[in-house]
Amino acid sequence: MEANSVGYWKATLGLLTKIMIIWFLVSYGAGILFQPVLDTIKIGGYPLGFWFAQQGSIYIFIALIFYYAKKMGEIDRKFDVHED
Repeated sequence: MEANSVGYWKATLGLLTKIMIIWFLVSYGAGILFQPVLDTIKIGGYPLGFWFAQQGSIYIFIALIFYYAKKMGEIDRKFDVHED
């Protein structure tokens, strides 16, 4: 049981780490750090850096929520801790 719980938490923390890195790159990176480079690309007449800061990051965050739920369901089933 102990090895099973260690594997479960390792998989869970690995998933959370990946999601947090994507969250950081989208929110801080695309909206602030890479904004001058992204502003050279236009979407609907608006600079891409501005679009990410105002709307794009929200779409990515919503996608991350669905991705997290799907992957956690898979991890839960793999380690047999899922809810029926």
